[in-house]
Amino acid sequence: MPTSQALSAPPYAIGDLQGCAPSLEQLVTKIPAGAPLRFVGDLVNRGPASLATLRMVRAMGLRAQSVLGNHDIHLLAVAAGVRNPAPSDTLDDVLSAPDREALLDWLRHRPLALAENGFLLVHAGVLPQWTAEQTLELAREVEQELQGPDWVSFLRHIFGNAADRWHDGLRGIDRHRVVINALTRLRFCTVDGVMDFKTKEGAGRAPDGFMPWFDVPGRRSADTPVVCGHWSTLGLVMRPDLMALDTGCVWGGRLTAARMAPAPEERNVIQIECPQYRDPLA
Repeated sequence: MPTSQALSAPPYAIGDLQGCAPSLEQLVTKIPAGAPLRFVGDLVNRGPASLATLRMVRAMGLRAQSVLGNHDIHLLAVAAGVRNPAPSDTLDDVLSAPDREALLDWLRHRPLALAENGFLLVHAGVLPQWTAEQTLELAREVEQELQGPDWVSFLRHIFGNAADRWHDGLRGIDRHRVVINALTRLRFCTVDGVMDFKTKEGAGRAPDGFMPWFDVPGRRSADTPVVCGHWSTLGLVMRPDLMALDTGCVWGGRLTAARMAPAPEERNVIQIECPQYRDPLA
């Protein structure tokens, strides 16, 4: 797969923040000073400090990069007036901030996938039909739309569960909806890549005929280790082909960072305990 030049110091990937700025501040003190930081998306929403979180990550400049998560895209759509806020949203501080437009413009220009140090970093998952290279190419197609002059119109059409399967003949908005759903919402799918968007339990609770996306036999991206988040009930998974880092910070779990080192034995994990801002049973 195409990768950026290897770094002198491997980056640390960080799991879903979801507006938990105080936890990020604490975690960063435990990461080697100056180490590059790579966020798996969902910087905002559900936690108490979405605005502070966006400001903090943006202020890190070139040290930090983040891919877009489903909550980040939801924020862009709400701000653009093409989607209604959800009852559980905690985005008002961003929407009313004096630097709102600068923050939203910065967020809109984040990628959907990153290749670095031999890893592929996405928010949720990768469909079994896609190679790592194809995943990056498809992500760039969507990024061009989100970063272009008609991004508001684009956002108006991308949401929905009907876009649940890939085939090479997909074109236009149908193609882009499937790409966004896979990269930002995928947990379970079939061997043929049909996605399930309803089940949010752990890996052992797959619906009949479905399995975790990373366990599909013959997955074409299996030769590239994937870093992802999105799945708090899955918890921390560290294996040669996968680093899953959403450990439920906003739910009172942990915030996790893992070193993106080529050798699995060098992928050290740093975690902090987080306050419970949201009740998963509520």
